[in-house]
Amino acid sequence: MISLHEGKGSPVRKPVERVFTLRCTVVGCQPRIWRRVAVRESMWLSHLHDTLQVAFDWFDYQTHAFALDDLRFGNPLKREEMTIEDDRDITLADLDLGAREHFTYGYHFGEGWQVDVRIEKTAPIAKGTVYPVCLAGEHAGPPEDCGGLEAFHDMLACLKEPTTELGREWREWVGPDYDPDVCDLEKINKALKKLTKRG
Repeated sequence: MISLHEGKGSPVRKPVERVFTLRCTVVGCQPRIWRRVAVRESMWLSHLHDTLQVAFDWFDYQTHAFALDDLRFGNPLKREEMTIEDDRDITLADLDLGAREHFTYGYHFGEGWQVDVRIEKTAPIAKGTVYPVCLAGEHAGPPEDCGGLEAFHDMLACLKEPTTELGREWREWVGPDYDPDVCDLEKINKALKKLTKRG
């Protein structure tokens, strides 16, 4: 005779979704420009691109690509020398980030910005936290279209001499509110919340 309880088994528990804490540093900048962001592993890689754009106050005007070993994800591209897969088709969980130390994010191939993305830790989702969230950071991101690393460092030097002709030109170009020493976490997180609602 079959028992009433036979075949039911124990309820299958869904694995608890993890959160990755990523330290994202713009390569080559002095003083160092970095952000620490917490993101869900179910996040699309394209949404991490959006998050990094917000975190560094860029405007997504240019092409981008993530590099993980010999894999490339970003704006899709197929050429003999390079293939970039669409980053809208893959999540962070698909990339096995728990087994990686870091990967890179390249933005604006003409100016050559590289962001080193280090996986600092994994943890369960914290109740009541809206992800992605920027936890910490230092210094403003290099302004969009400022000319690349060398031009950015020249710009910083000129802004320290506001009475010179170049100092005045750069200040006019970046606007009165740009402060290279400030990472505005509140502004970043407000923009990330809007991004989450939109996405």
